[in-house]
Amino acid sequence: MKVNSKRLILYVLGLFCLSFGVSLSIQAGLGVSPVSSLAYAISLTNGLSVGVTTILANVLFIVIQILLNKRIEFQESAVQLIVALLFGFFMDATLFLVQLFPAPETILARFLFLVASLFVVAAGLLGYFTAKLPLMPYDALTYAISEKFKLKFSKAKITSDLINVGVAGAVCMIFIQSLGSIGIGTIVAAYFIGKILGWMIPHCQKPMQQWVFKMEKVENPISAGIGRKLAGAQTKKRPL
Repeated sequence: MKVNSKRLILYVLGLFCLSFGVSLSIQAGLGVSPVSSLAYAISLTNGLSVGVTTILANVLFIVIQILLNKRIEFQESAVQLIVALLFGFFMDATLFLVQLFPAPETILARFLFLVASLFVVAAGLLGYFTAKLPLMPYDALTYAISEKFKLKFSKAKITSDLINVGVAGAVCMIFIQSLGSIGIGTIVAAYFIGKILGWMIPHCQKPMQQWVFKMEKVENPISAGIGRKLAGAQTKKRPL
């Protein structure tokens, strides 16, 4: 399918919202979502910006994909790297914007930041998947795990999240003697982002599709299937 400007705009906006939601969760200080836990853990242990460590973590996800698939798809890997660079830039930019807000000092304010982050991340995922453009390395890795070990996508998603959180927690414990990027917010995000996304899909995706694919017939888009998988549904379709 030809890539039109509206798809690209929706895709970029989705990535921006996703990064903005992650930045809100960082500012909340209650733990970040599993997807960003490793990048934030690395940032806490060596002083690099979250954007830089996000790029490094995504490069690692690309390398693991290559090892699992036992082949190198240069074009696919190059596209994923470009997406990772863009997302890393957005992470630093949105974290800068979020830090302009008054810092949440009470537990109530921190939970409000956390709740806001859940909805912003879910909205970002909805736009990102609806555009039906290349997956980010973490999502592509989840699919590779699903294919390699013959797991349903929902189970592969849980597996990749658990591994990512486990490695992030270990990194923080070794270098800063605390859980660092892992907290109650991580658990809340792991459970509720999929639920919120599942609620958004039937209410918000159709208008997006009508705007983006105005001249195209959209029927059972695969991107919606990914969203439903992330929301807990089980399907065997490839999320591409």
